[in-house]
This record gives sequence, C-alpha cells and structure tokens, in this order.
Amino acid sequence: MDTFKDIGFCKLDIDREKRTGYPEVIFGQGKTEKQVAAIFAELMKAHNRAMATRATKAMAALVKDQFPEAVYDPVSRLLTCGESPRRYAGTVAVVCAGTSDLPVAEEAAGTAQWMGCEVERIYDVGVAGIDRLLAFREQLREARVVIVVAGMEGALASVVGGLTRRPVIAVPTSVGYGAHFSGLTPLFSMLTSCTAGVTVVNIDNGFGAGYAAVMIQQLVQEAVGK
Repeated sequence: MDTFKDIGFCKLDIDREKRTGYPEVIFGQGKTEKQVAAIFAELMKAHNRAMATRATKAMAALVKDQFPEAVYDPVSRLLTCGESPRRYAGTVAVVCAGTSDLPVAEEAAGTAQWMGCEVERIYDVGVAGIDRLLAFREQLREARVVIVVAGMEGALASVVGGLTRRPVIAVPTSVGYGAHFSGLTPLFSMLTSCTAGVTVVNIDNGFGAGYAAVMIQQLVQEAVGK
C-alpha cells in the first residue's frame, strides 16, 4: 500500500495518521488557493477531517465551496473541517501575555482543540500586571499542559513555569519594540529560562506548541490505558 499520494505539486503523506496518531496538516503560507483546496480535499477523502494553518480568506472560500461545514477563524488563520475521534481528559491551558499575542495564542488553542483537547484560555495576563496572572494560579495548577505565549522580553514563561508542576511549552512572538528583534529577544529569554521544565518552540509557532501539547496528552492517555 502506498504511504503517500502524488498529486503533482505535492506528495501527500496519507500514512502519517497511522504513524503519529494524526493526519498531515497543511501549511497554507506560500501555497495558492487552488493548491490548498486540492490538498484539503485529498485529506478529507483519506481521513474525513483536515486542517490548514496560516490560511487566507480566499483559501477558506474555495475550500468551503467543496466543504460548506469547514470553519475559518480569521484570528488564528486556522481552516478546519471535521474533528478528531480522540478526546483527552484534563485541559490544556493557553496563557497569553497581551492582546497583541492573540493570533499566535489562538493558533495554539485552535490546534489543540481540533486534535481533541479541552482548552482553557487565560489571556492578557502579562507580567507587567502580575496580579492578573496570580488570580489564575489554581487553573494553571490543574491543567495537564500549559502553553505560554508572549512577546516583548518573554518573561511570562519563566513565571508560569515556577507556578505549576506541569509541562510548560513557551511560544515567543514577533510582537515588540526594536530591541525585541522580531521575536529573537523573547526566544533567547525563554531558551535561557531559569525555570526547569520550560520547553520552547519557534517564534510565532502556535501550531507547534498546540501539537506538542496534544502529543503529551496522547502519551498520558496511552500510558494510563496500559
């Protein structure tokens, strides 16, 4: 049996769900509307569900012509259809420093939700107003996995990491003034965090953080099942 399908401009990895638990996800940026729609249709045929990240309204319009039930969120730029048959206990908390970080936070939250997780959003709790974050200490401690999204100096990840015993996935964003260097400052800050247990994904990679959180949840469920 073929593990991929050649549709000319791409070779679709239709075997990925068997290997990892989830189908291939489309990275929409750089692709044409017709390319995204064609890949989306093949994924729907193979898995009865599909997701595209960094999608545009034009991509969504073309996909919805074939799949009216598809959903496009202009904030996260996620285009989804169908849902995962897997459901996980507990919650993934997505913690966001400021309103400017919402697109990345929503990409993380939407990814985790589409993949079967219950998500709790804790937004606009940056360290400049630390009481806002401390008001959610119990929710942070109860979450299975915590995703922290922050720009500027990225200090929020270290603070959150010191408040919970759960895995913390930090996402630096490209939001900030000049010396922020389009996300490099929070990236380096998160990578050099003094708090143990903080893992860092790439700048603005909400999808990667959401996916990693689900992989942790998947491992927990499989371990409990044994």
